[in-house]
Amino acid sequence: MPGGGGPVATFSVWDYVVFAGLILFAAGIGLFQAIRGRKEASSEEFLLGGRQMTAVPVALSLTASFMSGITVIGTPAEAYMFGTPFWLFMFSYTIMSTISAEIFVPLFYRLGITSTYEYLEMRFNKLIRVIGTSMYIAQTALYTGMVIYAPALALNQITGLDLWGVLVATGAVCIIYCTLGGLKAVIWTDVFQMIIMLGGFVAVIARGAVLQGGLGRIWNDSYYGGRLETFSFDPDPLRRHSFWTIVVGGSLMWASMYSINQSQVQRYISCRTITHAKLSLYLNMVGLWVTVSLAMLSGLTMYSIYKDCDPFTNKDVGASDQLLPYLVMDILADFPGLPGLFVAAAYSGTLSTVSSSINALVAVTVSDFMKPAWPWLTERQLSWINMGMSVFFGAVCIGMAGVASMMGNILQAALSIFGMISGPLLGLYTLGIFFRCANSTGGLVGLISGLVITLWVGIGAQLYPPLPEKTLRLPLSVEGCIAQIVNETTTMTPFSTVLQTTTPQPRPALADNWYSLSYLYFCPVGILVTMITGLVVSAITGGCKQQKVRPELFIGKSDLICFRCRNSNSEVSDLIEKEPNHIQGLDSPVFYDNEIALKEKDQKEKITKF
Repeated sequence: MPGGGGPVATFSVWDYVVFAGLILFAAGIGLFQAIRGRKEASSEEFLLGGRQMTAVPVALSLTASFMSGITVIGTPAEAYMFGTPFWLFMFSYTIMSTISAEIFVPLFYRLGITSTYEYLEMRFNKLIRVIGTSMYIAQTALYTGMVIYAPALALNQITGLDLWGVLVATGAVCIIYCTLGGLKAVIWTDVFQMIIMLGGFVAVIARGAVLQGGLGRIWNDSYYGGRLETFSFDPDPLRRHSFWTIVVGGSLMWASMYSINQSQVQRYISCRTITHAKLSLYLNMVGLWVTVSLAMLSGLTMYSIYKDCDPFTNKDVGASDQLLPYLVMDILADFPGLPGLFVAAAYSGTLSTVSSSINALVAVTVSDFMKPAWPWLTERQLSWINMGMSVFFGAVCIGMAGVASMMGNILQAALSIFGMISGPLLGLYTLGIFFRCANSTGGLVGLISGLVITLWVGIGAQLYPPLPEKTLRLPLSVEGCIAQIVNETTTMTPFSTVLQTTTPQPRPALADNWYSLSYLYFCPVGILVTMITGLVVSAITGGCKQQKVRPELFIGKSDLICFRCRNSNSEVSDLIEKEPNHIQGLDSPVFYDNEIALKEKDQKEKITKF
């Protein structure tokens, strides 16, 4: 009977067949795109899909790329152990989508850039661009290592496959379709993998509802178990999850992922028009709502089944990230192929994220380092370099999985990395976009200051984790599996002895305040430090008096209107769509605010008539 504790079944032959079939099909998409686009082997085609993608596949790809195996495995475990405050991220996704679509899409789209860090050189200088690119590469390589490690650990737990063999196989599949198919392969593979991920959640929820007697029973158990206390308006910044930490800190953290992260920007600037680009972000918002809701319901289903016998406390699993795979084998083993479907869902989430990361790493490396160093490279040579760099970064990400194995809660650790590194970068972009007085000296000092502060608090939190009264982990019971505990405790060290050997070591004075800051506030701290320091230093060093600032590098009033009014701005939209090559030129009127472009066009028409 599920929920009683103890060992569970392992993979059957049909599970291996389903799992292998789905993964091979995903790899086949990359091969298909490679064959289909072999005549369009330009660097832009490889990295940006020829800028001809439409909103729906890009939206699904945007959702899948950060809804990785970490999300598939980590989010249900979050709901199981901490309840549903994580559901409040739906507000964060809404705010993030609006910021990205209305501020950053118009900027990046009209500049026609391949790497988001090209903007930093246009607005500040080459050094800041190099630093920004290097920060992104380090962040993405470490995060991708975590993405590979999490589901590989779960797959190892329930199948017995060698851990490092799974890691290498994951990287190899991603390298194949990234190397051969480019961004189109990544996007269309993400579409397929998104469907598989959602199917895995639905299978868990449906089977759990049948076993527990309906969704009402699951909801009732969760209520009485304290899992539905979603809203907490405690303003304490040290509290791990509250309404304020998630809506304020979470919104800015996700904005740093979608607004300036190359993996995401590369997708929506691949759209054929700015309307498709904006629409893709709003459709992605709906996709994130659905995904996080299904993940949370899966966690509540898991709690309803294990409320009297927690597998983690009972030592049936070694880590919280193995809870959902354990549940899958416990409740779906009687249905050959369904466990394979779920593992393929977690694995697909990993493949989508790893593939997008590799493709984005190649894009920034080629655009920010190789093209400036060797401008004479031909398109064919660049295409070969793109493929070679895909292989290289795939190997690097596999290696970084070893680093990920030394970190704790995989979901929190992944989001912390983005807060620590993307926070200062988002502060720098905000400084450049909205403040004309900010100069390169202020931007450089602000970026370094913000990065130092966030790394300080982030590494400190890793070394000295917050105390339980701030994390608020909810109680779990083992009353329904006492026999298993008794059998195991006969060979275990007495609990009192364990407490004595794990007595907390002396904590520094900052451990219970500064290092206990909610990980969701790492990003806002980085943004504020970067912007304030940047503005002060810019004012001291003369502001923009020493430099010419091009108006196209800032956000105009018309940029802040969702889906421009067709009557007032259709002419400029038509100009962009009819003459896409002009977008690449720095002197093109498309770079300027739409109002200025319209005025110039009207003046030319009057002169012609005259």
